[in-house]
Amino acid sequence: MVKKQTAPDLSGLPAKERILRTAQHLFYQNGVRAIGVDRIIAEARVTKVTLYRHFPSKDDLIEAFLERRHQIWIDWFKDAIAKAASEQTADQRRRAPLDPVLSAAGELLAATTFRGCAFANTIAEFGGSIPCILGIAAQHKQDVCAVIAGLLPSRKKADDIAWAATLALDGAIVNAQTGGQSVATALKGLKLLLAALTVQDNARRRQ
Repeated sequence: MVKKQTAPDLSGLPAKERILRTAQHLFYQNGVRAIGVDRIIAEARVTKVTLYRHFPSKDDLIEAFLERRHQIWIDWFKDAIAKAASEQTADQRRRAPLDPVLSAAGELLAATTFRGCAFANTIAEFGGSIPCILGIAAQHKQDVCAVIAGLLPSRKKADDIAWAATLALDGAIVNAQTGGQSVATALKGLKLLLAALTVQDNARRRQ
């Protein structure tokens, strides 16, 4: 069962921010194609003229939604990773440097707002028909990978391990999207994959 989000509090916000927060909520919860601009106008409590003044087309609003989503998500991910890493001992950081990724994933998948990856969901709906979607999604994955690479002791050899860990995290997010037991199963699989990548990273650094 997909978890539901609480509607955003729009009190006292300027029109543009009300539009963007409403789009964030509705697009992520329901999918982008399912939500028309009329519903966003109604829930953001703005006129059609106001919406199109700030976002000349729905494509512009989708782009703004993904850019905002990326910034919010990556800021959270950096904080979650840093917090989890700070709670490790020096020995734990040496033996299990990727454990903070599992910790962050557990927090993400347990959130009441979780509905999979906004970028993967949007690409699944539109493919390459809106060019900006692919660029924003690619940048998002690169930034996630860079955060994970920062956990690894040897940055010189970290890129491919970090990228593999990013793919493992993506897989866990997709598989947990249906909720229920799939969340625990996704986290279990992610734990095994991260442990295997750590073994490989340690072996390569000894070479």
